[in-house]
Amino acid sequence: MAFNEYDPLTRVLVRPARVGFAGPDQVAAEWRALNFTAPPDVDIAAAQHAAFAALLESAGADVETLGGPGLTLDSIYVRDASIVTPRGVVLCRMGKPTRQDEPAAQRRLFDVFGLPIAGAIDAPGLIEGGDVVWFDQKTVAVGRGYRTNDAGIAQLRGLLGGGIEVVVVPLPHYRGPADVFHLMSILSPVAEDLAVVYSPLMPVPFREWLVDRGLRFVEVPDAEFESMGTNVLAVGPRRVVMLSGNPVTRARLEAEGVEVWTYDGSEISLKGGGGPTCLTRPLARG
Repeated sequence: MAFNEYDPLTRVLVRPARVGFAGPDQVAAEWRALNFTAPPDVDIAAAQHAAFAALLESAGADVETLGGPGLTLDSIYVRDASIVTPRGVVLCRMGKPTRQDEPAAQRRLFDVFGLPIAGAIDAPGLIEGGDVVWFDQKTVAVGRGYRTNDAGIAQLRGLLGGGIEVVVVPLPHYRGPADVFHLMSILSPVAEDLAVVYSPLMPVPFREWLVDRGLRFVEVPDAEFESMGTNVLAVGPRRVVMLSGNPVTRARLEAEGVEVWTYDGSEISLKGGGGPTCLTRPLARG
């Protein structure tokens, strides 16, 4: 199971863009309502996602795929619908109402895999996987924002049981409830002692907590926050996949001894606001 964000990624779930972006008609019908910045090109998106999945495989991960119709364009961002915990998978209740069918779709696949289900978040609780960051088996941070509320965090605590520290991180309003903003929008751990961060939007108490844990920071410049330079997927300690077009952040990572692979995400990341962590639901690390 995956109880930190940086051990070697061995099993991961994705939803291919060829399935998630079923065709031009679905794209035309949904992209504005889902707050995509522009309609993605289906063929280019499919090729980009296939290359992204191949990159994960080359890094050593077994890549599982979520198929099936009936979900929106947002369903390619598979991290958000579930949380992997020491007690099993927690099925989320999405803060974006149009994504409400995704947890059940993932559950059907997890049942096929034989993965234990620890439980599900119920109304009025809301929680999305992009707001949940594991640091070790007994420590998890959860962003409290527009996609994750107090009731959802309380239910997650109950499903985790005792012995796990849940650090609640109040998130800023930033661009409001319609924006794609999670805790992982400003933080990506890439090793036990190193994280990629965007400090201008990071709450001071949480930043101090990270420093007290011994983390050092790769700071993302303002211009590259907009191109998701902070959204970095570790496939192992100091081995990462990130969106191309963030040269300053990449150089700063490499200066810290981090091996960096990049992918082209013009259609699958930039238009929908979901970087490599969003495109993946890690199922096992180690």
